Amino acid sequence: MIKVGISSCLLGQKVRFDGGHKRSSFCDDELGRHVHFVPYCPEVGIGLSVPRPTIRLEGEGDTDSPRAVIPKTGQDITVELADFADQRQTQLAELSGYVLCAKSPSCGMERVRVYQPDSNMNSKEGMGIFAARLRQLMPALPLEEDGRLNDPLLRENFILRLYVYNAWQRLPQPLQSADLHQFHASQKFTLLAHNQPVYRRLGRELAQQKRITAEFKTYYIETLMDALSQPASKKNHTNVLQHIQGFFKDQLDSDEKEELASLILEYREGQQPLMVPLTLIKHYLKKHPDDYLLQQSYLSPYPNDLKLRYGL
Repeated sequence: MIKVGISSCLLGQKVRFDGGHKRSSFCDDELGRHVHFVPYCPEVGIGLSVPRPTIRLEGEGDTDSPRAVIPKTGQDITVELADFADQRQTQLAELSGYVLCAKSPSCGMERVRVYQPDSNMNSKEGMGIFAARLRQLMPALPLEEDGRLNDPLLRENFILRLYVYNAWQRLPQPLQSADLHQFHASQKFTLLAHNQPVYRRLGRELAQQKRITAEFKTYYIETLMDALSQPASKKNHTNVLQHIQGFFKDQLDSDEKEELASLILEYREGQQPLMVPLTLIKHYLKKHPDDYLLQQSYLSPYPNDLKLRYGL
C-alpha cells in the first residue's frame, strides 16, 4: 500500500502544544482507505512534552532564515527540528507524499507567522522548519497542508501527484531507458493537462539520453512533479479531451461523436464536471479498446471512490 507521511495531530493524536489534535476527516476517513499513513510529530520527536510551551518562528528581514524559538524560555530548537528530518531520510524516501499541519512553526508549508525578535510584530511569510528541510531533502515529494485539502482543486492535484510519484517509485531499478520512455508516455495526457511545454521539452530531452544517468533521473522527476504542482485549467483539460476524442474518429457514428463533443464543450463552459465527458470516453474505450489510451494515467489517476473529479 502507498505510504504517505502525515502530521500526527491530523490523525487525531493528541500531540499538539495544548494537548489537543487537528484530526482531518478527509485524511483519516477517506484517503486512509487507500494509503498507509506514517505519522510524525517533529516537536514530540525531539523530546518536547505534551502539553508544552508554544513555539514560534523568529527572524529579521526578508533574507533571514527564521529560527524556531520557545518564547517562554528563549530556547532555540531550529537545528533539532531540521535534524529530525535528516535522521529519518531512509524512512522518508519510502513515502509517496506528505500531509502537513497548517500554520505550524515546525510543519506549516506556507504563510507561517514569522515574528520579529522580542516583538509581536509578524508577517505570514514563513515555512515550518521541518517542512522546509523536508522540501530541501526531497524536492519531488508531493507536499500539501490539511487546510488546503478543503479546496477541491488543490485536493485533486495533491492526490494526483501522490499517485504519479508512487508510479515513479515503482519503476524497476536501476532505471532503464525503455522503462522511463514507457512511464513518460503513460503520463502524456496528465502532463499535457498541466503543462504542455514541459511535456514536449522532457520528451525531447529524454530522446537525447543514450542511458539514464542518476543526474537525469533526478532532473526528470523533479521537473515532472513541479509541472504537475499547479491544478490543470479547464482549457487544458478541454484540449486533452478533444485530443482523446480523435482516437475514436473511425469507431464512433455521427451521433456518438456529436454527443461526446457536446459534453466536452459543456465541461469547458462549466455546465458539466470533468467526470461526465470522461465517463463517456471510458465507456467508448471499453467498446473500442486502444492500447495507447489504456496505458494513460489521465483516465484513471486515482481511486474513483475519492470522487475528486466531481468538483472539477
